[in-house]
Amino acid sequence: MAKIKICGIKRLEDIDYVNRLKPDYIGFILTDGFKRSITVNQARLFKSRLDKSIRAVGVFVNDDIEKINALVRDGVIDLVQLHGQETPEYCRKINAPVIKYFNPDIFDSIKNYDTDYFLFDSGTGTGKAFDWGIIPKTDRPFFLAGGINSQNIKQAIGAVNPYCIDVSSAAETDGVKDYNKIKQIMESMK
Repeated sequence: MAKIKICGIKRLEDIDYVNRLKPDYIGFILTDGFKRSITVNQARLFKSRLDKSIRAVGVFVNDDIEKINALVRDGVIDLVQLHGQETPEYCRKINAPVIKYFNPDIFDSIKNYDTDYFLFDSGTGTGKAFDWGIIPKTDRPFFLAGGINSQNIKQAIGAVNPYCIDVSSAAETDGVKDYNKIKQIMESMK
């Protein structure tokens, strides 16, 4: 069965929600300037309250490698998701499992990367679906994001058999995480 990641955790209430519902992964946006960005101190606090069975993913866009590796070393994050124009060489310098993002415009570049996971998405935080039929063939486990919600999650899993479904806006109401929406998404997977 596919795993689930709830991305864009911003509040202590969100940690309470995920601790009750037990997704496999949660995501902290740790590069400044995005609507779901949080500070390193917030991430540190959230991780200290996070159920140990849930893995924390730090999401970065063209950020400083030393900053990222320090967060890994300090145990604030368990995996690193790279959502920018990071090169294969950059990815190899990260001291944690790496999830590398690709949108349809750059799907053909996956052949240059040997990261632990791929992430196929329509764009950075667009919340819009794309044609899953164009996902490149790969033996690498991949996360699938973009426009996935409780209504189409089973269809997405059946269509492309992702390692993990990654949701953010579909788990929100008025820009904040919604316990009932997260619960609905997770129940729809079963």
